[in-house]
Amino acid sequence: VEVSGASSAAGLSGYSGVYFRTAPPDTVQGDALANLMISDGAANVAAIVFNDPYGTSLRDVVEGVVTESGGTLVYGSEGQEFDPNETNFQAIVADTIAASPDAIALIAFTTQSPLIVRELVAQGYDMSKVYFVDGNLQNFGTEGDIGFPAGTLTGAKGTLPGAFPTEEFQARMLEVDPGLKDFSYGAESYDATLLVALAALKGGEATGEAIQANMAAVSGADGGKECTGWVECSELVEGGEDIIYTAVSGVGPFNDANDPSSAFIGIYEFDETNSYSFVEAIQGEVPSS
Repeated sequence: VEVSGASSAAGLSGYSGVYFRTAPPDTVQGDALANLMISDGAANVAAIVFNDPYGTSLRDVVEGVVTESGGTLVYGSEGQEFDPNETNFQAIVADTIAASPDAIALIAFTTQSPLIVRELVAQGYDMSKVYFVDGNLQNFGTEGDIGFPAGTLTGAKGTLPGAFPTEEFQARMLEVDPGLKDFSYGAESYDATLLVALAALKGGEATGEAIQANMAAVSGADGGKECTGWVECSELVEGGEDIIYTAVSGVGPFNDANDPSSAFIGIYEFDETNSYSFVEAIQGEVPSS
């Protein structure tokens, strides 16, 4: 059994009977990202996207939602992706800006994103119209290799799957690692660990077969009593009760594709220090296979 707390590529839905994830697929994040840009007034949207299954699957969802709403993906469609090993973005950014987008979705990882941001700034694009995704949403700051001058990203936004961690949960993570700079996918990873442990407990042994057979049940797919945390949930399982594990990340029970059946997508906005803060969370349903 493999359980991911952060993999979001749409192609992993229903990938295998022994693969589960507590992070929602990009069908949910892509929908939220596209609707965020549309609600901010964008009709002509561009995507600077790398040629990677994560990037293209998320781009495809964004393009579909934008098109269905009457808008246009003016740059970044199939065939206009960049190589993940690219280091010179001058021409790519020039072509993107030439398409006159109202907003740009930057769909890449943290390796490429600082280079792209610097090129967008150099070519005079309004950075408040740039949107980040979970693969590159981070507190860039104003110093170091990834930092930018103060105010560079003011007003830029981003999406991140998962409910915003409570202060109590953030404090628990900081007890484990005081050097944490952000909490992305911390809740999903915690949920993945608890679900595996509860499935092993319910199955009577810590084997792949027992865990696989009981993951959906302890997540609440079959109904039962709601519970939170290991102590409460394990006591119910040991007492023979069916449970609905209340996920810290806010995801729903596993569906038949082994994806969470519902999930929150957080909306974040950058400030003068090029750091992001939580704005709101949008809940969406996850399509089953």
